[in-house]
Amino acid sequence: MRKDIHPEYHTINIVMTDGTKFQTRSTWGKEGDEMKLLIDPKSHPAYTGQRRIMDTEGRMDKFNKRYGRKS
Repeated sequence: MRKDIHPEYHTINIVMTDGTKFQTRSTWGKEGDEMKLLIDPKSHPAYTGQRRIMDTEGRMDKFNKRYGRKS
């Protein structure tokens, strides 16, 4: 293997959206840097498999209610 081609591997701090923190090793940033996650695997539907209903009306119903046809 060639020498000096690999990035530095060091410890960083991860901050979850709920405020919890933990340490991990990464090539991202510098030693001791803090990475703030925007998508939390504990609560995001892509990770939990649970769906959240954002609105009960469909998009067309909302559009028609707001901009209804004027005949």
